[in-house]
Amino acid sequence: MAGIFKAYDVRGTYPDQIDEFIARKIGRGFCSLLDPADPAPVVVSHDMRPHSEPLESALIEGLRESGRDVLAAGLASTPMNYFAVGHLAAAGGIQVTASHNPGHYNGFKFSLREARPVSGDDGIPRIERHVHEDRPLASVRRGTRTKAAIFEDYATHLLGQLRRPAGAARLRLAADAANGMGTIYRPILERAGIELVPLYFELDGRFPHHEANPLKPENLVDLSAEVKRSHADLGVAFDGDADRAVFVDERGDPVGSDLTTALIGGLKLDRSGSGVVVYDVRSSRAVPEHILRHGGTPVRERVGHSFIKATMRAHDAVFGGELAGHYYFRENYFADSSLLAVFEILNLLWQERRPLSELVAPLRCYAKSPEINFEIEDRAGVMAELQARYGAGAEVDDIDGLRVDFPDWWFNVRPSNTEPLLRLVLEADTPE
Repeated sequence: MAGIFKAYDVRGTYPDQIDEFIARKIGRGFCSLLDPADPAPVVVSHDMRPHSEPLESALIEGLRESGRDVLAAGLASTPMNYFAVGHLAAAGGIQVTASHNPGHYNGFKFSLREARPVSGDDGIPRIERHVHEDRPLASVRRGTRTKAAIFEDYATHLLGQLRRPAGAARLRLAADAANGMGTIYRPILERAGIELVPLYFELDGRFPHHEANPLKPENLVDLSAEVKRSHADLGVAFDGDADRAVFVDERGDPVGSDLTTALIGGLKLDRSGSGVVVYDVRSSRAVPEHILRHGGTPVRERVGHSFIKATMRAHDAVFGGELAGHYYFRENYFADSSLLAVFEILNLLWQERRPLSELVAPLRCYAKSPEINFEIEDRAGVMAELQARYGAGAEVDDIDGLRVDFPDWWFNVRPSNTEPLLRLVLEADTPE
């Protein structure tokens, strides 16, 4: 069990770190986060890994032992689980998944009413305490288990966001599901009025073609080649549980997810006339500049879905996005939806009637590094040294690690939540 309780979820290798015994106790521990006076059920679903179903069964047993009714949604993406929690007015939800991790990993992602995230000091740690202490169950009724069909409702919800003008061209989309949960989106994409070019749309939790992590450039190689081969208008790569999406333009060039945040944010602002767009501290300066040009208010937040979602709710933000490829929508319970991000990029292409590369070009106005990792034990000491050296005469923001802004360049250094790493991002006016 050591090390499986992370900042935002539970994740580890199966069966040595996570097994059915642990899953059952996690189900019981999750009930400690719920209001005993709230009789609403919990939505549970799973990804395509071969051990996800037995873990799900054990998890459900733990929930039912604690007196909680369960809506079993079966095979689903993580965004579908979030949607179901809000749509079905559930007390919470648990998705059995290890996201983009290799096939021998598994885990659990949690949410509460209205798809509010579970994390922080009193979320995952409280589940962990219950698991370790193995507290005896109170005498309660045994919960029920009911099947919940959510796919069609989710499809209707997403397809209702499409805004294809009459007579607009039929766009061609190349999509790489990486053998993960994006595969089950195929029927929705085929109803979207586009031509779909599917890549690795066979469910296989071993990920035989490449790792289901679109943030790594090597995992976009096949998609970029397919976009060029098939003359697609754009490409999208999903991660393992399909809560993240990374785009490539019609030339096969990857589009930074911060720039995608800017594009979708601008589109949403054009519709609403005003509003807040939340972006993470690693994002390019081009993001707030674009939001301001479209009449919006940019709000910078620390990295992590729980922080982004909380800030969006506080401001009733129209949209939010992260460099990691998460996109959050007000009309989606402020939760992530990779497929809704795809549909908004399609809407943008239909509206502007220009290639994606042309729409992104004005945002590629700065020289920006990827996120660079440094193995450092004394992370606090190094960050204090950096602030002492660079802080004078600069704008300093400690919302997430250390961000230091000068007129012509900035950097952010922040500690990893799970490893002895410092992560560095830099951006400047010019490559030099």
